[in-house]
Amino acid sequence: MIRQLKNIDTAFKHIRLFTAVLILASTMFGAFCFYYSIKKVSEAQQTIYLVANGKAFQATKSSRKENLAVEGRYHIKAFHEYFLSLSPDDKAIEQNIRSALYLADESAKQQYDALKEKGFYASVVSGNISQLVNCDSIALNLGKYPYHFRYYGKQEIIRPSTTIVRNLVTEGYLRELDERSDNNPNAFLIEKWFTIDNSILSTTKR
Repeated sequence: MIRQLKNIDTAFKHIRLFTAVLILASTMFGAFCFYYSIKKVSEAQQTIYLVANGKAFQATKSSRKENLAVEGRYHIKAFHEYFLSLSPDDKAIEQNIRSALYLADESAKQQYDALKEKGFYASVVSGNISQLVNCDSIALNLGKYPYHFRYYGKQEIIRPSTTIVRNLVTEGYLRELDERSDNNPNAFLIEKWFTIDNSILSTTKR
């Protein structure tokens, strides 16, 4: 009789141990499933899909710091194209300059006012002159804020009789803004912008 009671007691202990292990395993499995689900939801929220020409492209969300250099160089390049790419159309010039001035501070506005006062834009329109800007490279130093940059490029000035190619080297500083906007999608502002070199490289008759 005593042996039977001991066997029953041992069986109950085994059952309790098995039940405790089963409960612990179930709890750990449930916690893992919960963690995995949260992780997948978070990853899904970091990804968006863009549709172009009937095709879906995956785009992944990233922090501003990860794209700082790329966005900074794009901002600098866009500003130079807006400010220095000209066509013999006063409305087109005005629109480009307006777009450029959203991307820079008073230093760009002062250069625009000086060129306008000298009659530069009027001569572009009256002389049927086109001006194109090609970027060679942009050196951007992210080690110190505001970020110093130097822009290297070429200006191609197309006149009815000649084509002039000028070297173009400018520099300035890049300051971050708090918010993006339609007029300034990269949320940067170019400061203390000035031209270092704009010498003539070649002149070709047309």
